[in-house]
Amino acid sequence: MLLLLGLEFNYNFRFMKKLFFYIILNSTFFLLNSFCYAQNAKIDSLLILLKTDKSDTNKVNHLNQLTRECELKGYFDNGLNYGKDALELSSKLNCKKGIANASNNVGNIHLAQGNYFDALKNYFASLKIRYALGEKQSIASSYNNIGNVYNNQGNYQEAMKNYFAAIRIFEEIKDKPHIAMVYNNIGNIYLYQGNYSDALKKHLSALKIEDAIADKQGIADSYNNIGAIYMLQNNFPEALKNHFASLKMREDIGDNYGIATSYNNIGIVYEKRNNYSDALKNYFSSLKIFEALGDKKNIAASYNNIAIVYGHQGKSLEALKNHFASLKIEEEIADNAGIAKSYFNIGVFFIKQKKYNEAEKYLIKAKSLSKEIGYKECSRDVYGALTSLDSANRNFKGAYANHKLYTLYRDSLDNEETRKKTIQTQMTYDFEKKEAVADAEHKKELEKQQAIAEEKSRKQRLIILFVICGLLLVLVFAGLIFRSLRITKKQKEIIEIQKEKVEVQNEEITNQKHLVEEKNHEISSSISYAKRIQRSFLTAPSLIKRHLPDHFILFKPRDVVSGDFYWMHQKDDYSYFFVADCTGHGIPGAFMSLIGMGVLNEIVFSKNIFDTNDILNELRRIVILAVNPEDATEEGKDGMDLVYLRIHHPTKELQYSSANNSFYICRNGELIEYKPDKMPVGSFGEYEKPFTQHTIQLEEGDIIYGITDGYADQFGGPKGKKFKYKQLEDILVTNAKLPMQHQSEILEARFNEWKGELEQVDDVTIVGIRV
Repeated sequence: MLLLLGLEFNYNFRFMKKLFFYIILNSTFFLLNSFCYAQNAKIDSLLILLKTDKSDTNKVNHLNQLTRECELKGYFDNGLNYGKDALELSSKLNCKKGIANASNNVGNIHLAQGNYFDALKNYFASLKIRYALGEKQSIASSYNNIGNVYNNQGNYQEAMKNYFAAIRIFEEIKDKPHIAMVYNNIGNIYLYQGNYSDALKKHLSALKIEDAIADKQGIADSYNNIGAIYMLQNNFPEALKNHFASLKMREDIGDNYGIATSYNNIGIVYEKRNNYSDALKNYFSSLKIFEALGDKKNIAASYNNIAIVYGHQGKSLEALKNHFASLKIEEEIADNAGIAKSYFNIGVFFIKQKKYNEAEKYLIKAKSLSKEIGYKECSRDVYGALTSLDSANRNFKGAYANHKLYTLYRDSLDNEETRKKTIQTQMTYDFEKKEAVADAEHKKELEKQQAIAEEKSRKQRLIILFVICGLLLVLVFAGLIFRSLRITKKQKEIIEIQKEKVEVQNEEITNQKHLVEEKNHEISSSISYAKRIQRSFLTAPSLIKRHLPDHFILFKPRDVVSGDFYWMHQKDDYSYFFVADCTGHGIPGAFMSLIGMGVLNEIVFSKNIFDTNDILNELRRIVILAVNPEDATEEGKDGMDLVYLRIHHPTKELQYSSANNSFYICRNGELIEYKPDKMPVGSFGEYEKPFTQHTIQLEEGDIIYGITDGYADQFGGPKGKKFKYKQLEDILVTNAKLPMQHQSEILEARFNEWKGELEQVDDVTIVGIRV
């Protein structure tokens, strides 16, 4: 069963990889700057200009153009060097626009390489400057680019937030081509989530705008995206019809890059219909054009597609040859996302060849790299393939562990909650848009009523003037008055009708607002329930109070659920206390905290292990087995930092072991810090060794403080800086003589004062125990 699931998952990844390839090419990078596919002559001409340029804004512009051209050609290393030069010169000249454009261009290269963290860093830097410059179109472009990164990472909620931020600005400045482009991006997210109906609506909306402004490039791209939807629905005739329409239009406008993309997409449809000869024909046509354009990234992608078709045909040598050709190019241009996908494809190839050792080697590489760059889709698919591999090797324990991780990644990318949040973002945008329209109509209606009232007043003044002029004109004036009153009555009736329409519209807006509030309540209830589950795992306050009467616990999760946790156990004359900080916060951190508390209960209650170092060693062994079963040295990021204390009450002897987490003892007005072993409870590669056990003789009145790093790392104060450990240590020493609960209140008040209006950056836990 696990093996079948893994094989199906491999196919889904291969298919989604291709879908990502041909959809994103048509919309994601539209705003990075306009496409340009000139030959290397353009790069050469820019290099000649640089030789004679002075160190001024002209040189900045030429460096930025070179960065962009190198990115389009796949010369990523050269492009990053030119981008760095542009940033340095712009900073020296204090050229804000040059800095913004250089940061944006460097972000483009990192996105193309799959370096999503560096891409976001540069895009946010560019956005900040563009806000200061007040360039609305550039601000919207930055929001779109940030949305693209989140889209590639599978973080669809954040992608949608940024796409709607972009489209609001584009609508404000009436930039129709870019409005259509963002519609395409939003449609792609619906497509990834399997919401084909809304995806088609968005792409058709984009197509309508493009038709109205005769944007042939945009029309061709929309036909391409619509073809992708029909292919996913297995409506191959409609898929081919739209792809051929896109191809024809691209041929008419001489878009060689788009022509190559269309050949690739047509090949994908033929491949899915098992028409491998036509699929290869189109793939080779696409490859030929990309080679002429010098586009290394897409040359590598074409080799990969050709390899997959050869694999279907049973031509193993040809398939492997093309897979390695793709990998070689991706390594040359440092395309990390492409490298991870190639490792995965080669691993799957070796599984089918039953060369399991080779398969495992490449799948482990794919897993490591995809995790490093935050490529969740690839991580999901690797775990699916590892499930198949372990099943084939009859390693059912490993298959089960990998299947759990596959399911976790799959659900994090696409589940009911993420789909609800995507719809909620769309509904919020629609509601705000309708509310703005209603406000504008209401204002227009008020202005109209005021004009009518002024007209009425003017006519009444004329009537009075004519009456004064003479009784001879009374009959004429009476007729005018009668006519005026009749017009006024009709106008009043019109006003009443329009007023009723406005009230109906307001009622509709109110109903939609209630619907949004109801959805928000459902989501909040789900998260609150998760909080109750986690809190039920924490040691009950009554139990801690019974055995450690003089103590306090300051527990402030950053989100509703926490990656910090505390745990206490009493046996005979010993109290065991555990303060931990898991990898991450929020829901990911909460998952790790539940694993930690569950494993501790298993170790103490079932295995009867009580020495602190033995407990940490066993805890690490089980955590590694659960989170990272293959024990690869490069997989050392999932685990927890903690301090584990054992107090023998009759002798006041304290035994402790600590992983990456110091703790303090306050004695006679002096704060003593006890250092940890410099390794986490998790995989630590070749540096992993047994945890150390230490013994301390406590004295009457000693206070033990166990902390996590959230308090010291909080930003705030007048300059927005970190609180740091020095200030925290001063608070602990200054207030050590106060009652424990009073100390907790002072710590919490000082934390809130320092944080001010800023967001809490991490979970906060401080435990104090007076001996």
